[in-house]
Amino acid sequence: MSGVGRLAGQVAVVTGGGRGIGRASALALAAEGARVVIADTGCSREGEGGDEAVAEAAAEAVRAAGGEAVATAADVSTAEGAQSAVELAVATYGGVDALVTCAGVMRDRTFLKASAEDLDAVWSVGARGMFVMAQAAARRMVSQKRGGRIVTVTSTAGLYGVLGQGAGAATAAAAYGLTRVMAIELKKHAIRVNAIAPVARTRMTEDLPMFASGGLSEETYGPAFVAPAVVFLASSASGEMSGEVMSVAGTKVSRYRVQESVGAVADDPRRPWRGAAGFGRADW
Repeated sequence: MSGVGRLAGQVAVVTGGGRGIGRASALALAAEGARVVIADTGCSREGEGGDEAVAEAAAEAVRAAGGEAVATAADVSTAEGAQSAVELAVATYGGVDALVTCAGVMRDRTFLKASAEDLDAVWSVGARGMFVMAQAAARRMVSQKRGGRIVTVTSTAGLYGVLGQGAGAATAAAAYGLTRVMAIELKKHAIRVNAIAPVARTRMTEDLPMFASGGLSEETYGPAFVAPAVVFLASSASGEMSGEVMSVAGTKVSRYRVQESVGAVADDPRRPWRGAAGFGRADW
């Protein structure tokens, strides 16, 4: 399986690859010929504990399907853990061509009830972890002088807010901002960076209102629907596309963007600002 497909000969590192979207992505990347390094501590949804068997089970699933994969329980929220995942890819397969950052934890707390520890737990993996992992992979890609692809997995919470996801929204918004910066700075090295903001039923989201009601099942909104978008962005099929945010919700695929209103120049600061806030022509 590793000799054919859109990613034949490529090496992909997938963080959070032991379960959910990460596991589905690892399987899909391998099915397209990539050799995969799966990094996952096997922690709980809230970031507690760990189980090395989680990453290894996902790697075994890839191998059982005819692909190539190795596993690591490295903590990619640390610079040392991120670097060790890259070094494993280099030592095992010779380099890094694609990175997919699926690692994350969740603390489902409303803003007034969330603690600073909740924010630290989510931020350390989803924001700092994404930063140090992408940095380690990008540095390797730059040294290889053959470009690369980075796919970050963010959240709709960081784009338009979700009840109970203050820590997650802050982290996801940071991930979006970093994706944009990386796209700008890494362009000269032929490294393309894009994000996916998925709507998918996983162990992370199954008790959120939109999924707990039972209307959105894994059969219609599962991780398998997100994986093809990951493959697209991790391969040459996405061309020069960079700095974009895709949404995948079941069979629906769309793109998010930040939009600025037409605005107006206020010749009198005492005038109301309502007109400038609209997306039509401002009426002063």
